[in-house]
Amino acid sequence: MNETTAAPKLESEHAPQREDPTPGRLRLLTYNIQTGIQSSHYGHYFTRSWQHLFPHADRPRTLERVARLTRPYDLVGLQEVDGGSLRSGFVNQTEFVSRVGGFPYWHDQTNRRIGKLARHSNGFLSRYRPLEIREHALPGMIPGRGALHMTFGGPGEPLHVILLHLALGARTRMRQLGYVAELIAPLPHVVVMGDLNCPAESPEIRALLDCTNLSEPALLTPTYPSWRPLHPLDHILVSSSLTVERAEVLDYPVSDHLPVAMDIKLPESVILVP
Repeated sequence: MNETTAAPKLESEHAPQREDPTPGRLRLLTYNIQTGIQSSHYGHYFTRSWQHLFPHADRPRTLERVARLTRPYDLVGLQEVDGGSLRSGFVNQTEFVSRVGGFPYWHDQTNRRIGKLARHSNGFLSRYRPLEIREHALPGMIPGRGALHMTFGGPGEPLHVILLHLALGARTRMRQLGYVAELIAPLPHVVVMGDLNCPAESPEIRALLDCTNLSEPALLTPTYPSWRPLHPLDHILVSSSLTVERAEVLDYPVSDHLPVAMDIKLPESVILVP
């Protein structure tokens, strides 16, 4: 995993910093940030579509807003991140958010490259050093979707965190979550989070929950579109060994999705070392 290095201060770095991580507890966040493109109505998909291929002056300020949101959290998964191409001004957006958010560790998983125009990525920020990082290519007719598998721990049992951004088609999502189910079947302590592009009651998520010990709190509200949420597409699923103390969709409409946050308590057998 990459470590954040010193860099010139940005305006948002003067905001209050979070306290040290609390032993035995984790604050989780997942957010589809749409490569730093602000959207507040459907018309922006047309009028701002060019920003998916070319840079825009407001993008760094939008990413700073994302970074400010991440500061209270321990583990953050980002989807629709650019890994450093023309449209982002050749800035690795995961690294940018990690630096402004004060995270010591970050990792970028680029799943699709369109020349120098775009690098479609998942991004992960952490206040804990991972024991292992594995990148998986998810099945599908069109390549470009991936799963980022992070393993954390210390003297006890490990915690596994899987970050996903699934396909738009239901049949492909079923295959992708079937792959994930096989991946996590032998693991006792797992968090799966990301933009799954389907609600919790969909057949593909129900199939995943039925063959694993994962679950999701039923209180979560829709996350998409951010200006008028109708569809619960973003999720944090956890093993039964992990106690959920809080779960909510945050009213932070920077992207076209809303972020999902969760506080969990770890079993005594899982000890993370900052």
